[in-house]
Amino acid sequence: MTDNTSPGPAQESAATGISATEQAGDASPGAKSALAPRDLALIALFAAFIAVLGLPGAIPIFGSPVPITAQTLGVMLAPSILGARRGALAIVAFLVLVAAGLPLLSGGRGGLGVFAGASAGYLVGWIFGSYVIGLLVDRILPKYRFWPGLLFNVIGGIVVIYAFGVPVTAWRTGSWELATVLSAAQYLPGDLLKAVLAAAIAAGVHRAYPVPRAGRPRGQA
Repeated sequence: MTDNTSPGPAQESAATGISATEQAGDASPGAKSALAPRDLALIALFAAFIAVLGLPGAIPIFGSPVPITAQTLGVMLAPSILGARRGALAIVAFLVLVAAGLPLLSGGRGGLGVFAGASAGYLVGWIFGSYVIGLLVDRILPKYRFWPGLLFNVIGGIVVIYAFGVPVTAWRTGSWELATVLSAAQYLPGDLLKAVLAAAIAAGVHRAYPVPRAGRPRGQA
């Protein structure tokens, strides 16, 4: 008589060398959504990188209270390499440190006061812009390419951030004149250059040293 009894979970675990608890943990939603220590390290690394980009200082713009800063490059680069969640969390971590009083913004600015100033909309826009970039990047990984990456940086790093920054600047300065809105156009050349640099750097990183997805070890899709 043929034995049709299928092996139980304990037998399968013994054959594969993986415990039933580990199998259940891998299948649970929390196992995939939890951030690994590596993810936290990458978030901290990019938060520090954005802070370093503020060291050269800020370039004042005539007619605008918001200066040009290299830190937008980090805002585009973090989600381009880390994806939506980790990239946005790197921005959040950086802004939390700024709110705590650390002078990490270009020009040595920090404290809660910067979130009540004319540039507050741009700072909040960094979070949403980086998340949009990351969402778009996540859709094409692991095959990151320069031209799609550049488009994503323009959408999230310029369009989304400006959508937050320009209205808040106009509101905080009390001027809704066309000149106030047009003053934002002075940022475009520099931001486009940063979008190009971020896409080029991200393409090189993904090609030479692919970063694993959040919560997953290297080599696992």
